[in-house]
Amino acid sequence: MMVQTGETHGVRLQKVLSQAGIASRRLAEKMITDGRVEVDGRLVTELGTRVDPEASVIRVDGVRVILDDSLVYLALNKPRGMHSTMSDDRGRPCIGDLVEHRVRGNHKLFHVGRLDADTEGLILLTNDGELAHRLTHPSYEVPKTYVATVAGSVPRGLGRKLRAGIELDDGPASVDDFAVVDAIPGRTLVRVTLHEGRKRVVRRLLAAAGFPVQALVRTDIGAVSLGEQRPGSIRALGRNEIGDLYKAVGL
Repeated sequence: MMVQTGETHGVRLQKVLSQAGIASRRLAEKMITDGRVEVDGRLVTELGTRVDPEASVIRVDGVRVILDDSLVYLALNKPRGMHSTMSDDRGRPCIGDLVEHRVRGNHKLFHVGRLDADTEGLILLTNDGELAHRLTHPSYEVPKTYVATVAGSVPRGLGRKLRAGIELDDGPASVDDFAVVDAIPGRTLVRVTLHEGRKRVVRRLLAAAGFPVQALVRTDIGAVSLGEQRPGSIRALGRNEIGDLYKAVGL
């Protein structure tokens, strides 16, 4: 850990925070003296502290500060009919077509949260390889939320059945949370949260429960929400969203 006081090595912590866009240097100094800043897991309250911006892990109010300005973190609302690949050798529409025209710079982006062509919704794009790896690894159990339109009316006990688990052809699957969002004649909107990553698992799970999916949208990955973002649009993640993703996977 590089935390130094009263020496000329490194960069003053308040300057690092200011350059990262966290606050003005004066406000950053107050954050430090108020005990809101951690460096490499240690609370720092001295204004003379110097750090290595390339090596130190800095958190403000528990949220990690991203110091590398070459890193890109984006939220894409994938439209229905588009494939979750950066390129397609068969010429089919893919998310790479959207990124090519809207993201400046030659970034090698990883997509987090593949969706089948018939499903729309949230996909994360980043060139932060370690974060992308952890977000997709099942051991970190990052929750994903979907809103599904299913045929018919949903019985009261369906949520309990899905939480208990249903046997699929590749093993049991279950949800973390289930709720009915809306009901109209002949159709029901349900919200499903789970940390499963298997292919088409939401569709297979609901079909196995007797409710085939007519339409499916992923609305959330961890702390990142689609909100009012329109299909086909891309936005940069906010600082708190990035920090929450890091926290969710232990970075």
